[in-house]
Amino acid sequence: MSRRRPSIALTTAFAALVLATAAGCGDAGGLRGAGATPTAISPARLWPSLRPAASPAWPYDEVQIETVKGVTAPGDDIRKVDPVAVVRAEIAAHPDDYTAAKAPYHETAVRIADCARDGSAADRKLCPVMRPYYRDLTGDGREDMTLGFRLYPTNQTAVRVYTFEGHRLVQVFANDDAVIGVELAGRAVIIRSPAGIAGYEYRTTWSWDPDQRAMVFSRDEFLRTGTRKPTRAHTPAPSASLSPVPRPSLTPDVPSAGPSGAAADPSAGAAADPSAGTAAGSPAASAR
Repeated sequence: MSRRRPSIALTTAFAALVLATAAGCGDAGGLRGAGATPTAISPARLWPSLRPAASPAWPYDEVQIETVKGVTAPGDDIRKVDPVAVVRAEIAAHPDDYTAAKAPYHETAVRIADCARDGSAADRKLCPVMRPYYRDLTGDGREDMTLGFRLYPTNQTAVRVYTFEGHRLVQVFANDDAVIGVELAGRAVIIRSPAGIAGYEYRTTWSWDPDQRAMVFSRDEFLRTGTRKPTRAHTPAPSASLSPVPRPSLTPDVPSAGPSGAAADPSAGAAADPSAGTAAGSPAASAR
């Protein structure tokens, strides 16, 4: 009996070590349960008997194509195109927007004269035309020009994209809006605009459509950009008087504005001249 006890103890210790080692190897990289999977909920269709709309409620102008008259470049090289000449051509083609008696962007037409001067830095600062950017947005292997210029006296910015087709300079994108920033991503133009709610912004995406031969509206987002919380009304301390507090009327004194009323977001872009081919304001700007 005395000889077998050490053997049993040693065997027991060895077995425990093997089990511990095996358990440790099993934990490394092993699968673990992540809990119960939530039940998938399919979309619920509301009002199935509702009559579908036959036309859009807002003037979405998805295709914006216009030939720029009088502007060419040797070998259709977009980098040899004078951006100021392109803006001058737009001003000449749309007098209702720039040069008429009540033109909304009349100051842009006035300041365009400062772009041609070789004088002081102050003159160049007054020029509404901004630096152009070049990237292949149409997928034909050639660079296209993305151009921006200020729409004075408003706080809006015009964003345009131009390409050469058949030795003609063609505008394939036009957007007028209050702009926070503009980005190029792949073959898309992304425009960030201010929202009426603090801590949020609109972000619209326009992508090249080879069938339409234009940059078409493809995405509209309302994104949170800050951490500011909504302002809450201050609750006054209770007074000694228990007089009843007047309740607001359920019928507003002033009728609410419709889709095109005065309640629209002031950052919305102005619609372009209907005579300009098929160009017009952005859907995001029209819908706000």
